[in-house]
Amino acid sequence: MFLSLVRVIKFSFQDIVRNIWLSLVTIIILVLALFSVNMLLTVNEIGRAAIDAIKEKVDINLYLKEDASEDEILALKARISNFKQVKSVDYISKTEALENFRKKHASNPEVIEALKELGKNPLSPILVIKPKNSDNLDELIVEINKIEDDIIESRNFTNYKLILNKINNITKKVNEAGAVISFIFIFISVLVVYNAIKVAIYTHRQEIMIMRLVGASNWFILTPYLFSGVFYAFIGTAIVIMLYYPFLSLLQPYLETFFIGYNMNILTYFEENFFYIFGVQFATAATINVIASFLAVRKYAKV
Repeated sequence: MFLSLVRVIKFSFQDIVRNIWLSLVTIIILVLALFSVNMLLTVNEIGRAAIDAIKEKVDINLYLKEDASEDEILALKARISNFKQVKSVDYISKTEALENFRKKHASNPEVIEALKELGKNPLSPILVIKPKNSDNLDELIVEINKIEDDIIESRNFTNYKLILNKINNITKKVNEAGAVISFIFIFISVLVVYNAIKVAIYTHRQEIMIMRLVGASNWFILTPYLFSGVFYAFIGTAIVIMLYYPFLSLLQPYLETFFIGYNMNILTYFEENFFYIFGVQFATAATINVIASFLAVRKYAKV
């Protein structure tokens, strides 16, 4: 059994070496297919992170009148906190609002100078309301609009749903385009593997005839070509891993800049799911290659 396995592997590598250029083309096509699949995964993860980041930012700001007393503000805060759709209500006083404004525009001396010239605090106290679930934001807005209180100066309802829908649509379109590209590469991979095995069979046609004459089983004739398909998948997956991690390392700084204040690490995502991501890709590529190899052998080697 062990000797037969060694011979199968030997014959398989002989086929690969004898048709080295065709083998290289096969591996390159597989690499492109797997690379495009990993790009889809990356886009999905970035889109998910962007949506989560926006959901964390979802809030409603109630701007209160400058002369509103502390007791009136705290009473309104307590009333809103009792809404079932509300996760939390933060009270930002005039002093805190001014301090936050100064920190935000610390690098802009013109804004700071204009603030000094006013000689007073122009900002109003604010109640920042965070919903329990961003999907229920519309329901919460309706409840907030029902509040009739003289200390409320204005309400700020940012249309986060529109932003989320835009991100979802962009992610969906990118995924659809990526899926089409991946399918094209996978289809080409099947054709290339099929033709690679066909050429290998033609190269070894005399050896196959001799194997038949000496009583070799169909399985013994078939297995080297199936092993070649698995080998192509293994090498293709290994090359993708070696290429994709440097690509992710280059991408990560840009993601950190874009997702400031959020824990967005695409490298960590791939590292934590390494065996699942690349294991599934290898298994899928190997299965596709084995099927293509089997069809080619059945047709051209008559086993």
